[in-house]
Amino acid sequence: MYTRGEDGEHSVPIVAPLTAAAHELKSPLALIRQLALQLEKQASDDSSRQMLQQITLTSERALRLTTDLTKASRLEDALFELEPINPEQVCRDIVHDLKPLFTAHGRSLSFSQRMHPLLLVANRDLLRRILANFSDNALHYTEPGTAVHMQIKAIKKAGVVRIGVRDFGPALSMEMWRSLQKKISNVPQPVHARPQSSGLGLFLAGQFAEAMQGTIGVTRHRDGVTFYVELQASRQLSLL
Repeated sequence: MYTRGEDGEHSVPIVAPLTAAAHELKSPLALIRQLALQLEKQASDDSSRQMLQQITLTSERALRLTTDLTKASRLEDALFELEPINPEQVCRDIVHDLKPLFTAHGRSLSFSQRMHPLLLVANRDLLRRILANFSDNALHYTEPGTAVHMQIKAIKKAGVVRIGVRDFGPALSMEMWRSLQKKISNVPQPVHARPQSSGLGLFLAGQFAEAMQGTIGVTRHRDGVTFYVELQASRQLSLL
């Protein structure tokens, strides 16, 4: 992944410094997580245990981002196997893995199961990383006491399956999204309606989706947004 020069040719690598930083951060983040886990076992009161649990879960969230940065730097050199996948199972795994983090922050993560399961073509690991990224972002911006919601639907005319993560945070104007979408394949862009976001997570999600011949997008709501990924539907019949 590179920036582009004035003549449109690829020029200076932009992800390399981020990848180097990610490698440097992994060890201290892992140490913070381990120390927090040890202290949590020794904590004598609920307040201390709750605080240490938040430290543990937050460090795990940061570790996911460093792992995503490392993987993104290898997309051009690696082959990612694509196969028919039931996205419901991936969503259930994400809900299971992130439920403690959401609970610790006074929020919940839910998933709507379909009556008729769909299959899509994807790499399971990259898809998990996209949805975990969207969920982490939703956790950061949704209002306390509300639920972040995951939903799967078929876009039959386009032959794709869409997985969306709905949050209840600041709205995002379509003009702002179009501007971000034009540049997302080149460099991370800040989402100005959400000033604490660097846009890095969306950048990585876009790169992972592209590696699976998919795309990411957003739907605006009055009280938040739905970030989604669209991937090709599988013609293989589900045996579930």
